Amino acid sequence: MSKLKNVIKIGLFGAAPDTSNMGVSALFASTVEGLTEKLPNARFIVFDNKMGKRVKTYHFSEGNHIEVEHIGIRSGHRYYLQENIMTITLASHLGAAGSALNYVVRDIDQCDVILDISGGDSFSDIYGVKRFMTVVRPKLISLIRQVPLILLPQTYGPYTRPKVKKVAAEAVKGADMAWARDPNSFEILKTMLGDEYDESIHKAGVDFAFGLGVRSAEELLDENLNTLISTRQEEKPLVGLNISGLIYNDPDAAYSQYGFKADYREIIHGFCDWLLKTTNASLVIIPHVMAWTKHVESDYLASQKVAEKLGREFEDRVHISPDTLDQNQVKWVISKMDWFCGTRMHSTIAALSQGVATSSIAYSDKTAGVFATCGQGGEVFDPRKFDTVEIIEQMKDSFLRRKEIEQSLGNALPQIKEKVENQLSLIANRIEYLSSTRNSENKGK
Repeated sequence: MSKLKNVIKIGLFGAAPDTSNMGVSALFASTVEGLTEKLPNARFIVFDNKMGKRVKTYHFSEGNHIEVEHIGIRSGHRYYLQENIMTITLASHLGAAGSALNYVVRDIDQCDVILDISGGDSFSDIYGVKRFMTVVRPKLISLIRQVPLILLPQTYGPYTRPKVKKVAAEAVKGADMAWARDPNSFEILKTMLGDEYDESIHKAGVDFAFGLGVRSAEELLDENLNTLISTRQEEKPLVGLNISGLIYNDPDAAYSQYGFKADYREIIHGFCDWLLKTTNASLVIIPHVMAWTKHVESDYLASQKVAEKLGREFEDRVHISPDTLDQNQVKWVISKMDWFCGTRMHSTIAALSQGVATSSIAYSDKTAGVFATCGQGGEVFDPRKFDTVEIIEQMKDSFLRRKEIEQSLGNALPQIKEKVENQLSLIANRIEYLSSTRNSENKGK
């Protein structure tokens, strides 16, 4: 229960802003900023991967500063730590003693509601049972502690193991509200609920990152890139390209895991060569996972490798967006492009939501679902289905049709923005209701 009557205390799981993945950070920022706008009396506790309790003030959209409390939760074998997820799970079963013994459980108990977004796409066992249990435990802890749980728009499944599916269904059925972020996930959600499906609290929505705000990154860009953005010319289009470090830096592992027909590196090299040799476009390579530059996941490392391969001949037309930008600033850079192609799904959401003609080299069905909601299903190029030459040709065609795509997207965006606004309002209203009910029940005890 909130200590102050007029404060709604909200816990947020599955959107830690310390992962280096701007997609997860976008979910964090859009959730905190979007719901704070609807509920000015909301105060967030965001559970992240660090240690202990901290308070940080975030600068999200232009001029918008919000203070957020953080509590660290860690996996591993150091069970003596109060932040250890297994220790928290055990304490959650101990009733009042659990709250007295473990400060994380105590802070969860003091929340009016818990929100959980599962990193957008991690509520599944395709990444392994260990990862699934890390994602599902906060949901189960909330239910054990009888704190109202809302599952924010996310992907549900696939669940390949019957026991995992049963645990996932338990979490979903216990939630006070559950949203899916695409039509396919909504059908899975309804199947999991069975007879307990209730259209008033189980909803189909859109990815929260569609509502992410922008903030200028001008001060962090080099002079050449700033000049390029500020002096955009129609006859010299700006092409944004997001390269997945995971796929580019370790193609063999990625191909065996995802079953590619196409060569991802050759797609990137082939398209960039064509673009620079046959058009007047400038290329801006935009990382979206800001991992340590020696890490296989690093988009920035992959971007550097591509720029080096393109050579000095085009160095005045090839730029790399810095890896020091946050999620709102990256979206600002992407919004300045005339055409954008991304492999990281949330990089494409940043573009789509700003009306930028967008395509994707995507090996996950979740990206196809996102593009379909915007009427852009034909702009997703799947390296599992097409070979290298076919995808390069699809990218060329998309770039050449950028004005047509921009117009089509512009027609679809008002409906998407309305969905974003409606789901925020419905979730905010549900939070207020649950908070009021919880406070009334606690007063009656």
